[in-house]
Amino acid sequence: MVRITPEGDNFVFEVEGLHKLWSLRSRLEIPRRHILNARRDPFAFQESKGWRTAGTDIPGLFAAGTFRLHGERIFWDVRNPDNTIVVELRDESYKELVIEVEDPDAAIALLSGKQ
Repeated sequence: MVRITPEGDNFVFEVEGLHKLWSLRSRLEIPRRHILNARRDPFAFQESKGWRTAGTDIPGLFAAGTFRLHGERIFWDVRNPDNTIVVELRDESYKELVIEVEDPDAAIALLSGKQ
């Protein structure tokens, strides 16, 4: 699971617990202006993740780490698809973050400035 915290002009995406080991990342810091969109997507987990370049993928159960799909890098950390959001980015090393959060609606509101 990932916790999202605003820090100045950035959002910090903190990977929690053992997910740090599985994803090989503990934290991502993304400027607010680089976030294009955030949406709820419980079906993202069923779609192709592409090629795993670093991290863990247990099909149907868990995905964490960096994957490449259509030439783009995507960061995954999902165990419970019902709490999945997709964060679309620009001018970052990742094209998207596909992450599990505790409260998807609150996370989307926070990222879109509606909170």
